[in-house]
Amino acid sequence: MRSAFLAAAAATALLASAPTTPLFAQDMPKPGGEMIVTYKDDVSTLDPAIGYDWQNWSMIKSLFDGLMDYKPGTTELMPDLAESYEISEDGKTFSFTLRDGVTFHNGRELTAADIKYSIERAVNPETQSPGQGFFASIEGFDAMASGEAQELSGITTSDDRTIVFQLSRPDATFLHVMAINFSFAVPKEVVEEQGADFGRNPVGTGAYKLAEWTLGQRVVFEKNPDYYRDGVPYLDRITFEIGQEPNVALLRLQRGEVDILGDGIPPAQFVQVMSDPANEGLIVEGGQLHTGYVTMNVGTPPFDNPKVRQAVNMAINKDRVVRIINNRAVPANQPLPPAMPGYAEDYAGYAHDPDKAKQLLADAGVGDGFATELYVMNVDPNPRIAQAIQQDLAAIGINAEIKSLAQASVIAAGGEGQAPMIWSGGMAWIADFPDPSNFYGPILGCGGAVEGGWNWAKYCNEELDAKAAEADAMVDPAKAEERLALWRSIFLKIMEDAPWAPVFNEQRFTMHSARIGGEDALFVDPVHIPVHYDYVYATDAE
Repeated sequence: MRSAFLAAAAATALLASAPTTPLFAQDMPKPGGEMIVTYKDDVSTLDPAIGYDWQNWSMIKSLFDGLMDYKPGTTELMPDLAESYEISEDGKTFSFTLRDGVTFHNGRELTAADIKYSIERAVNPETQSPGQGFFASIEGFDAMASGEAQELSGITTSDDRTIVFQLSRPDATFLHVMAINFSFAVPKEVVEEQGADFGRNPVGTGAYKLAEWTLGQRVVFEKNPDYYRDGVPYLDRITFEIGQEPNVALLRLQRGEVDILGDGIPPAQFVQVMSDPANEGLIVEGGQLHTGYVTMNVGTPPFDNPKVRQAVNMAINKDRVVRIINNRAVPANQPLPPAMPGYAEDYAGYAHDPDKAKQLLADAGVGDGFATELYVMNVDPNPRIAQAIQQDLAAIGINAEIKSLAQASVIAAGGEGQAPMIWSGGMAWIADFPDPSNFYGPILGCGGAVEGGWNWAKYCNEELDAKAAEADAMVDPAKAEERLALWRSIFLKIMEDAPWAPVFNEQRFTMHSARIGGEDALFVDPVHIPVHYDYVYATDAE
């Protein structure tokens, strides 16, 4: 039996399939022109089943499409390769109807079988996709992920334009999963022909197609003239120049030779660049789905006492930490970043109050203080941040020895439960998709509090896990606000238990040349990191 979900889906589909006009009415961009983006390091891969870093994220999103996407510059879902979708009343069956006439870059028309193949390829253990686990709610996942089955029993295609997913449980995040790169459509015949080289010779349905990849020098995208969205993309060509030192790239941008700093503004030049009047209008700032935090292992005394963990929250001077990184962040008061749906705007968090922190330690029976260890990644500015936190802790009687180690060693210590405290900087969580669920399960839920897991606090609240499962089972769009309210209550309870001391939410700063235009939201898009290439344009294009 179909439910009222179709009405909401159809309304969104109309938005996505309407004749293309500029999404931002004040812009009125013209088609044509080129753009140069600089990067220090080469791209690791352009295979959507494998790519999983900030550098290739937006590149892959411009080469490939999924059933769903986000309205540019927002966290609002909209159909992409799907023309419409329906969700059953029990939230376990998702049916998608594909758009007509979408073609791959090689000219072949997309079919539902391509979607099925692409997702099963990500789940296939031979692919070694880091996104395999995102599809765990599809029936047959365990059998295929273990290598016992060759396909997902929960995916069926009755014809070339219809694909149906049967889930083993209701999953309110499933539409987000259909918008993540691991579910993007790839042509089976090209993947099989290229094998391991598909990541160097990608073929998708996206707004751009790969024109050239010279290792260590450049990656070139050209406009896909057959892209299904009329008028998009605006640029004819994007060149990613590789091997550009960030300081040199900045000088080149200031001389008008390049258009976007892919690696961002060099930290050593940040203050000077931000204060230079000549850069007015060229620097864009926006929030990320990111939180930097200190974890406290709740199984390690005295961090097994919530009063001690609350004291740590009150001890840290977050404003001072933000100043250390030249105000490239805002102080955090909860796990969710401000840009994430479900963020509790009316929550004040723990104020910086060393005196009250000392009283809490006394109430916990450790008024004379104690010694512990604070693990940190050994790449600047993280050791400096850890030193500031160390000083704040010393002010309330906590003697924290800093363990400055390579990233892999810190991650291993956290996963194994050996680290009493960890500053997450450099490894902090950036959401895979804009839903509060993604900020809970892997890093605060019981499922992540296992050996090798990313819940370094080893915090496991079974009552909250049950509430999280309840929230993720609320698939009905009519219950969206109720679901977000439930998530808010979960994260506020977490702050009461205080397994983390949230410290800051990083801001993203993008600098571009005067030749490139677009709404600010496109340059600091919360999903297309670092830039939504499809919708930026050349201001001097003919």
